[in-house]
Amino acid sequence: MANLFKIAARNLLRYKRRTILTLGLIVIGVVFVAVFVGVTDSFKSMMIGQITDSYIGHLQIHRKGYLAAIDTLPLNMNLKLRAYGKIESILKDTPGVEAYSPRIKLGGMFSNFTETTNIRLNGVDPDKETRTSPLLLSRVLDGEKAVLKGKILVPELLARGMKVKVGDPVVVIATNKDGSVNGKQFQVGGILEGVTGPGGRDGYVHIEDATDLLRMEEMEISEIALRLKDFSRLQSVFKDIEGRLAQEKNPAGQPAFEVHTWEKLSPFYNIARMIDLMTVFIKIMLVAIVLVSIMNVMIMAVYERVREIGTIAAMGTPPRRILSLFLVEGFLLGVIGAIAGALLSIGIILVLNLSKITFDFGQQTGLLLSVRLNPVDLLAVVGIVIFVAVAASLQPSLKAARMDPIQALGHV
Repeated sequence: MANLFKIAARNLLRYKRRTILTLGLIVIGVVFVAVFVGVTDSFKSMMIGQITDSYIGHLQIHRKGYLAAIDTLPLNMNLKLRAYGKIESILKDTPGVEAYSPRIKLGGMFSNFTETTNIRLNGVDPDKETRTSPLLLSRVLDGEKAVLKGKILVPELLARGMKVKVGDPVVVIATNKDGSVNGKQFQVGGILEGVTGPGGRDGYVHIEDATDLLRMEEMEISEIALRLKDFSRLQSVFKDIEGRLAQEKNPAGQPAFEVHTWEKLSPFYNIARMIDLMTVFIKIMLVAIVLVSIMNVMIMAVYERVREIGTIAAMGTPPRRILSLFLVEGFLLGVIGAIAGALLSIGIILVLNLSKITFDFGQQTGLLLSVRLNPVDLLAVVGIVIFVAVAASLQPSLKAARMDPIQALGHV
């Protein structure tokens, strides 16, 4: 086997220009895919973080059936304190959960005493909410970066349309689940930047103010948002919590609660899937580049060495040995090109990170581009290149192995 590699390497060095050109194409393909995957994954992770850390959370828990009717914010499907207590005990016993935040979601009428419009509100516990959605307060464009009693964080679009500013008095009117109407005066504590997706343009008030506005005798919770210690363990923690909550049944014998990941709660998940699909197409392009390059080189190698193949066949070299020789040449091209491309990709990514490139996302400016390439993805690219290189060498290798020695020796 060692001799095969020596002969294959010598044959590749005999045609240096063609070998270097082929290796160059493979290296360019590997670098293009690896850097593209690293950059797009970094952008995707950043955008997912912006959404989950701004308002959604990594997971959410509701009463069974609430999410299907969430557009109407049904108050009659809130969680009682007893049910919330059960969920809370489960969450405290789940190692993967870093923080959780109970919310009261409601719809109402927002008035600046001159005009009135609709508004969606979240009543939150300030401490728990900031631990669960650490980027929430960074969305405050003007005013206090806090959710305080008696004050309201107003969505930017609503504030602009109603011409309200920080410090203005406003009134929120809401209907509780019994149908009675109540109003409460607030002071605008801050103007909140909107983000993409349901809930991204909601206002925020203190959870005790929401309870008072809805005249709740006992606090009821609409949803519980969760933040995980390790986002990469999203599915395993989700299944763990879902399995535990499934043991809690309602009077009809059905699960009392439902758990959803951010993927089910945000339309951005479809964009994330499109990014993944683009990555797949880029990998297919890499396969095509490697396939065409290696196959072209190996076909040329067979045609240029017909008499050589005939000579070694006439000397008694078995066909499988000739087949192996050409396959090893293709394998070496794939290995050398893939490793060189991987090393160059790592170098380019290090340079990009050291360059500290910044960009803007929405109204957030100066975000630092941090390119991360998963070692598994890089190994996958290398593996694909090597496999395709060997596969591309197979047809020319079979052609060489099946040559008739007499005809090959007479080839001009």
